[in-house]
Amino acid sequence: MARMTRRTLAVPLLALAASPALAQDPPEVSLFQVVGPRDTVTIGLTRAELAAMGTGPAVERIARSLVGQGQITVWAYAVGRAPDGSTRYAATRRVAILRNDTLRIEPYASALPVVPPPTGQ
Repeated sequence: MARMTRRTLAVPLLALAASPALAQDPPEVSLFQVVGPRDTVTIGLTRAELAAMGTGPAVERIARSLVGQGQITVWAYAVGRAPDGSTRYAATRRVAILRNDTLRIEPYASALPVVPPPTGQ
């Protein structure tokens, strides 16, 4: 009986030991707060969108794209309810961020799950 208990406990312990390695994968969507003179908007960029902006820290990539292009179009994110009733961050609409109206861009760490934006839009 003691052997069976040790084996039964070993499986969940192995799963817990492996979970930190899984947690270090970059999220599908990274959130940022864009601060302007009148308001703040939370935006989300997928790994692919960030990769298309070049290399370096994510905030610097966004800033370089914004300066180089004059504006970027991204998904605005807000807290909402999932179909199961849980709370999460989800894309709400596409917004254009203008270089002249942006004072600061900063990473935003969410305690809630973040849903990738709809595809094909």
